[in-house]
Amino acid sequence: MIGARSLRRLITTAALFAATLGLTGAAGAQTIIDEWNAVTAPPAPALKAATIDSKTTAFLALDFLKQNCAPQPRCVAALPVVKSLLTAARGKGLFVMYSTFPGAQPSDVLPEVAPLPGEPFVSSTADKFLNTDLDKILKAKGIKTVVVTGMVANGAVLYTASDAAQRGYRVIVPVDCMPAPTPYIQQLVTFQLSNGPTVAGNVTLTRANMITF
Repeated sequence: MIGARSLRRLITTAALFAATLGLTGAAGAQTIIDEWNAVTAPPAPALKAATIDSKTTAFLALDFLKQNCAPQPRCVAALPVVKSLLTAARGKGLFVMYSTFPGAQPSDVLPEVAPLPGEPFVSSTADKFLNTDLDKILKAKGIKTVVVTGMVANGAVLYTASDAAQRGYRVIVPVDCMPAPTPYIQQLVTFQLSNGPTVAGNVTLTRANMITF
């Protein structure tokens, strides 16, 4: 038989051993930094055709500015596509709105996608609903759907589109009209918009030539 003293010593040793295992396990747990190089990108989400009601849809052209777009080749390359979609939207009578970020002016919008007289602006950080009248303006126009284009994908597009989706708007994002400095950024935003809680259910990912009015 094991004496009381020996039993207490055995229990103490076992407890210390278990605690050591726990600490070792915690220390050995991997973080995303540890796993970074092993991560495989998921398959690209399917793009869907989008049919738009011009009377209840707004076209948002966000932060296509000389400060952030002109220096980025991927943004400059996207401008003809954005221009073509914007021209088609105007031709169908869509309500068009622009944005700038703090410190920029409406005159800073690049000429390829420049606003027409009377097309309104808001100015904010990444989320263009934040501290602006964007929601109020859209609701006053009876807008239920927004087509979100802009620079950069992980700034104005991601945060404005996500906020719009959570406010109950139908959100259409043409992936060829949301440039960013790198392909990875655009991939990240595409994944988030198609998988984010609440957001994904109200967002349609498409491309400019798949949109009909």
